[in-house]
Amino acid sequence: MTDRWESMGAVVRRRRAENPGPMTLDGTNSYVLGAPGAGVVVVDPGPDLTLHLTELAAAGTVELILITHRHSDHTDGSAELHRLTGAPVRAFLPEFCHSGEPLYDGELIEAGGLTIEVLATPGHTSDSLCFFVADSGNTGLILTGDTVLGQGTTVLDYPDGKLADYLESLEKLRLRGTTGGPVLGLPGHGPVLADVAATVVAYQAHRSDRLGQVRTAVEHLRAQTGMEPAAADVVALVYGDVPTNVLGAAALSVEAQLEYLRG
Repeated sequence: MTDRWESMGAVVRRRRAENPGPMTLDGTNSYVLGAPGAGVVVVDPGPDLTLHLTELAAAGTVELILITHRHSDHTDGSAELHRLTGAPVRAFLPEFCHSGEPLYDGELIEAGGLTIEVLATPGHTSDSLCFFVADSGNTGLILTGDTVLGQGTTVLDYPDGKLADYLESLEKLRLRGTTGGPVLGLPGHGPVLADVAATVVAYQAHRSDRLGQVRTAVEHLRAQTGMEPAAADVVALVYGDVPTNVLGAAALSVEAQLEYLRG
């Protein structure tokens, strides 16, 4: 095994894929879940990279492969990991399943000696899921996919991802993360979150601030021109300080916010 592996207690390990970038941060996090002496569950195989998938396949007897959402940096390796292990791949969308049924909100999965609860959390994408695991001796953990990241904030993949859905999903995670003590957050990118609810509260505040900035920009541009402003003009006012390599993501976020404000 390479040094890209990390252990997070008795039931969780993760391997960071070799696909760093502006949207993937230091790479996609693939998680291996399993109680001692049991088989394992892989969450998000990540990109189709031979070394990455070979090490995931060798991490234990893989019983099941779960997908948090459809984006290629989480799913491109699914078919190959299925071939290597024979384990079914399950996702919300049928087209991302391999020899497995689609997942549904509230489903309880018994695998790897653990109980894994499926939480529908649309917003980043319409098919986004999180997975709650009641880790023995602790308050549990939530694998958040790209709904909540280890650093920075999440991009809404508009028009598939909707802001109204995302705000509801954040509240769902906040409530789940405040039942009995801090709940560990395991994101699709970036470092582990010691208290997922605290991170979600910061996300909610950030979204509220950005929405206020977009609303103010729209009113300012409308007063200047007498017309509804283009998204690009709002981006220039609100996101003028972001690097050029993420301006496309900023534009998607503005489009999602404009739709939300229109009701």
